[in-house]
Amino acid sequence: MATTTERAESHPIGIVGDETLFSVYVWELPVRIMHWVIVLSIAVLSFTGYYLYYPFIISRGSDAFVMGTIRFIHEIAGFTFLAAFIVRLYWFFMGNRWAGWREYLPTSRPQIDGLFNQLRYYLFLKREPSARVGHNPLAGITYVAIYFLILIEILTGLVLFNRVVGGSVLGFFVNWITWFASYRTIRQIHFLIMFAFLAFVVHHVYSAVLIDIEERSGLVGSIFSGYKYFTRRKIREDAQRR
Repeated sequence: MATTTERAESHPIGIVGDETLFSVYVWELPVRIMHWVIVLSIAVLSFTGYYLYYPFIISRGSDAFVMGTIRFIHEIAGFTFLAAFIVRLYWFFMGNRWAGWREYLPTSRPQIDGLFNQLRYYLFLKREPSARVGHNPLAGITYVAIYFLILIEILTGLVLFNRVVGGSVLGFFVNWITWFASYRTIRQIHFLIMFAFLAFVVHHVYSAVLIDIEERSGLVGSIFSGYKYFTRRKIREDAQRR
């Protein structure tokens, strides 16, 4: 049976210098779909969430119900966000090697070394990034932190939603959170995490474009197509770093 690396090397697409480039199917369809669902959900949730915090649109008239409409959109986007998060968690265990949880946690010496090497690159102490077929170790551990914040955002959002609908719908699942924080604190945490997401989006786009330019691996386009492009040597080096 062909290995992942052998299958990845079966589609040569061009020549770089004296080496052949091969297409590697890195991001499977569920990963790509959930990525964009999460991105769009965060965009909608940020806009509607900020409006709920600071209503900057004033409505008048007997038919005006902007606040209620915005809240409804926020809740629909929130449950969409939750669904995408659950699917992505499932794919940590059912996806290919680049989607699996081991790719995100630095559990081996090569991954730990790669994490510090990538950090050195961002601190201008290293000239080139360490090319990886999937996420580099620094990006992986950053995603772990972001998914943890997503979990907190979802839980705090469910607490606030449960309070709006009467406190009994999700009480068994989320009421325990109010043992540790007041509703006011929960609302504030829920609001502030939004800014952490927005800051991450800025850095994420910057890093993706930067690494794409440095590696010339089709990183930015891969979130649409699923494919990245490497030489046989890079593919084998990546497999040996696990």
